[in-house]
Amino acid sequence: MQRHTGRFSIYIRPFSYILDLIIINFLAYNLLINSLNGFYYHFFISFSWVVISWNVGFYEVYRFTKVTEILEKIIKQYAVFTIVNFAYIGYFLKFSEPSLILKFVSIALTLIAFEKLFIYYFLRRFRVAFGGNFRKVVIVGEEKSTFELAHFFNDNPNYGYKLVKVFDLKNNKKQKIKECQDFVLENKIDEIYCALSDLSNTDVNNLIDFTDNNLKTLKFLPDEKEPTARNLQLDYYGYIPVISLRNIPLDITANKIIKRAFDLLFSIIIIIGILSWLIPFLALFIKAESKGPMFFKQKRNGLNYHEFDCYKFRSMTLNEIADVEQVSKNDPRITKIGRFIRKTSIDELPQFFNVFLGDMSVVGPRPHMVSHTEMYAKRVDKFMVRHFIKPGITGLAQTNGYRGEVENEKDIINRVKYDIFYLENWSLLLDIKIIFLTILNALKGEDKAY
Repeated sequence: MQRHTGRFSIYIRPFSYILDLIIINFLAYNLLINSLNGFYYHFFISFSWVVISWNVGFYEVYRFTKVTEILEKIIKQYAVFTIVNFAYIGYFLKFSEPSLILKFVSIALTLIAFEKLFIYYFLRRFRVAFGGNFRKVVIVGEEKSTFELAHFFNDNPNYGYKLVKVFDLKNNKKQKIKECQDFVLENKIDEIYCALSDLSNTDVNNLIDFTDNNLKTLKFLPDEKEPTARNLQLDYYGYIPVISLRNIPLDITANKIIKRAFDLLFSIIIIIGILSWLIPFLALFIKAESKGPMFFKQKRNGLNYHEFDCYKFRSMTLNEIADVEQVSKNDPRITKIGRFIRKTSIDELPQFFNVFLGDMSVVGPRPHMVSHTEMYAKRVDKFMVRHFIKPGITGLAQTNGYRGEVENEKDIINRVKYDIFYLENWSLLLDIKIIFLTILNALKGEDKAY
């Protein structure tokens, strides 16, 4: 008997809605006082829960959704639902026990968070163990354009995608596309992934018409020469649709305030808790080994390409090429204490003064020395996009293996890819994740930490 792919998927979201509404109403009935357990209050919390969830995308969780995004949705839902409950009770009932309401909302959201994460991880295990709740997919494009995606599908069955076939367009493209379309219909394929770099406009339109007419999902892989895919945003000027090619969350004032508050708090903790005693301690070793200041100051490019002085503990002997030549492995300029503080990333800690002053952020694209910025801006497409946000002490690229010396063109291109992904998908939880991975990598030691 043939398995119906994803036949239960449509019931997951309604089930979650119903289960969550049961949880909040059951807890309200058992935890709150009798005067609150009227029909109107239960109707209000049910209605407000649904409205809030629509606005924060609480149930917009897909097989490719990251756990950090789920946690972010839970935090938003918790914050707004708490405020709405206080507003209702304070206005209509003049209720004066806020701790009771906070207890109710906290327990409810904790249970719902566990339930949501349980379903998310259960479905992942279910897909691997039983082969259910999956999407059958095919990939269209030359091997060099589709290699990484094919490996992702094959190596990550827990995401719920079953790669059935790859159609290589190297020879006789038109015939291969026709074969793909016939194969999709005959084998009940759910989704088609196409490499844009291998398709003409006519091919793209042909595939769009085919998928629209046969109720199939079509997705595109961007040109591999592009550092990142477009994060398009559609706005309306009156009734005129206008597309912005890039949506940057940190352009929103509220997000800027959140990130700046986090940066200030984190930098103050590091400055007072670590640098206050580490600076005099390290000064003895740095100055004892070589003449010169204990801090190294270098011009770097930051937000909107403005130059600023970036601080580090000095790890090299004084030399005239420090602002021109990047440090390489076994560089003779590096001192003994310098080798240790570079290996452990301690040399970067003075940059928390840059964060406190507002030139940098804790997390963001790593700033380059001015001469290198000018060089990469000419050689690497989209390199300047990194300067739409503040540079960081650490970043997404650094936690994915692209820290330290740029050894070849691939290093800088991939660094830019990660940086642009970060600025287009920023969240506070992503910052926290990057900080955690940075600390973990520093403790383990990294090959390019020299």
